[in-house]
Amino acid sequence: MTTVDQERPEPPLAGDETAALLGSLERQRATFAWKCGGLDAAGMKATVGVSTMTLGGLLKHMAHVEDAHFSRLLLAQGPGAPWDTVDWDAEPDWDWRSAADDTPDQLMELWQAAVARSLAVVDEALTHGGPEQLGRFTTADGTSPNLRRILIDMIEEYARHIGHADLIRESVDGLVGE
Repeated sequence: MTTVDQERPEPPLAGDETAALLGSLERQRATFAWKCGGLDAAGMKATVGVSTMTLGGLLKHMAHVEDAHFSRLLLAQGPGAPWDTVDWDAEPDWDWRSAADDTPDQLMELWQAAVARSLAVVDEALTHGGPEQLGRFTTADGTSPNLRRILIDMIEEYARHIGHADLIRESVDGLVGE
């Protein structure tokens, strides 16, 4: 399958700042879903070279990042289940490691639910201000990230991990593109 065969949202060529940011993030999410979709458990657990990274681990990690980023940085809240029961100091890689215990459907549903929660939080935030509005999280030096920075960080996180997903997915079934 090539990228021509895959429907992915295209950010507006001349949209405003918010449309460009949200469009870019949605394109990254769609590419990530494409790279991780349609695989069985063996495909979700495949690795490349000496890395232990898996597509299942990537899905669970990105579900955690979606929940943690918007909950923590925008709302100044802790993330909900299942993240709130993890001792992250004792198990800092829990999201990556525990994915091996989940089915492909569970992993995809976990990630899709996290994306849906993020979309709702961002939509609500944009209803009450633009990308320049500050999140409620405050750093030790008293500064807070604005929504623009949070969205850019999410785009960066997806872009980095889509590169990993490209390599793993190609090793599983030869799927290449983007």
